Amino acid sequence: MQSVTRGGVPVEVGGTFPAVGDTAPAFTLTDAELKDLTLSDFAGRRKVLNIIPSVDTKTCAMSTRKFNEYASGLDNTAVLIVSADLPFAQSRFCGAEGLDRVITLSSFRHPEFRERYGVALQSGVMNGLCARAVIVIDEQDKIVHAELVSEIKNEPDYDSALAVLKV
Repeated sequence: MQSVTRGGVPVEVGGTFPAVGDTAPAFTLTDAELKDLTLSDFAGRRKVLNIIPSVDTKTCAMSTRKFNEYASGLDNTAVLIVSADLPFAQSRFCGAEGLDRVITLSSFRHPEFRERYGVALQSGVMNGLCARAVIVIDEQDKIVHAELVSEIKNEPDYDSALAVLKV
């Protein structure tokens, strides 16, 4: 079992985190309209999965804002913000912030996503939420970047994630 930290305290993370070169695991997640979307709904496009615990935290809000900003310069790329938040909360946050270039997706109906992508927080006060991670998937559904952020309170390495999209 993997672990990350939250304020220096270890938190267990379940599932298998994908590695660069792996085929992206299939997923189903729920969008803002309560419609289930799958990985295949984004076929032929590059996908940036910004996986966060909750849009209601400072770091998650910041990474969502930053990826919304970066999304405007990314051709043929869907920027997906994934959390266990209800779609209503995700929509409220993005609406209040004026974020319209990212797609919010919730794992609330599909907790298997957290295990398949190796981001299932399984201990501590955030048990049941997603660990912070960024996964970039190419047009053929191969993982080209994968970062499980070691400290939940830290932002991901944006530059490394975006660099693989500039190739």
